[in-house]
Amino acid sequence: MANVLKTKGVIGILTGGGDVPGLNPAIRAVTIRALREGYKVIGLRRGWAGITEMMRDPKADNSLCYQILTEEIVNRAGRTGGTFLHSSRTRPSHMRRSDLPEHLRDTYNEDSNDLTAEVIKNLEFLGVDYLIPIGGDDTLSYGVRLYQEGVKVVAIPKTMDNDVPGTDYCIGFSTCVTRTIQMTNNLRTSAGSHERFLVLEVFGRYAGFTAMLPTMAGAANRCVIPEYPFDVDLLTRLLAEDRFKNPSRYSVVLVSEGATFAGGEMVFREAEKDAYGHAKLGGIGDMVSAKLKELSPKYNNGKRINVINQKLGYLVRGGDPDAIDSIVPMAYGNLALDLILNKLDGRLVVLKNGRYDNVPITVVTNTKKVVKVKEFYNTERLCPQYKSFEMKPLMIMTSEG
Repeated sequence: MANVLKTKGVIGILTGGGDVPGLNPAIRAVTIRALREGYKVIGLRRGWAGITEMMRDPKADNSLCYQILTEEIVNRAGRTGGTFLHSSRTRPSHMRRSDLPEHLRDTYNEDSNDLTAEVIKNLEFLGVDYLIPIGGDDTLSYGVRLYQEGVKVVAIPKTMDNDVPGTDYCIGFSTCVTRTIQMTNNLRTSAGSHERFLVLEVFGRYAGFTAMLPTMAGAANRCVIPEYPFDVDLLTRLLAEDRFKNPSRYSVVLVSEGATFAGGEMVFREAEKDAYGHAKLGGIGDMVSAKLKELSPKYNNGKRINVINQKLGYLVRGGDPDAIDSIVPMAYGNLALDLILNKLDGRLVVLKNGRYDNVPITVVTNTKKVVKVKEFYNTERLCPQYKSFEMKPLMIMTSEG
């Protein structure tokens, strides 16, 4: 039995970037295993923001920056969605002067400031021996930076886009796909009642997995993805054909938020960019809907086909995790503790070809993970394609092979 009377060390854990179902189960798994193995666990609040903004003064109120985790705390939240530690898109290596903590504004005065030295000092102040960031490629890229600076980092991949390199699966993806299928099926009744095109905008800035998998599962007739700029005239013709063949006289297309018209660019809601250089996407679904309505008479005997246009957005982020996003986070949390108990760091826990494993954390910044268009996407039919499922991973097209 583990000796819980003597603390072996301190583990810090944080969640960064967009929330997804499965984060709280991962925090719970890490905490319960760590406590039973004799470690103290500190939850760093609001992603990289908490550890950046805290003050190295025992008398300071740092309650908004971190909290000590117990079994009672994590059990209460462990089956729920979101992250009780909260999140942010803070990037400590590129902090705008306007975003600097008040107590650091006399020390740093550039337009963009690197606070990595402060982060490392703050981790040392808390006595953190190992750091476990849970996030997507943006959050984990800063984890790579800290590892290269000497911090012991063990990372867990999270993003509903499922585009973290090195792993077949990221926490949040299954629930996203499940919700997309459910909501698409719910909207079919309206599309059929009014004999319309159904256009659903889904997440996916650079990778189209969240549009591809539901379409492959039969939720939609067509999908357009960031990896392949699409011809909207071709899309209109295909959807008109699908609608004509359907006894209920409707057809469905899933549109990745990062998809682009042939010869066009990504559509942004606003020009302001976050700390990682990303402007907010949004509006491609509206544009596709407008073009479909405009072009539809060409493929419907001169009659316009109306459109039901819905952006799923945060509806697929919110709520409780599904079965996979309850089981995988539990396994990932325990994998992280296995590495720490074996005194290993600089690793990313992963699923590869149906097996849990770990890879160097530097894979996050060394490679990109997107849909392999030639292998999985039919550019003439604007839909997924496959030849054989033999030896493919659970989520089919997510292996980097």
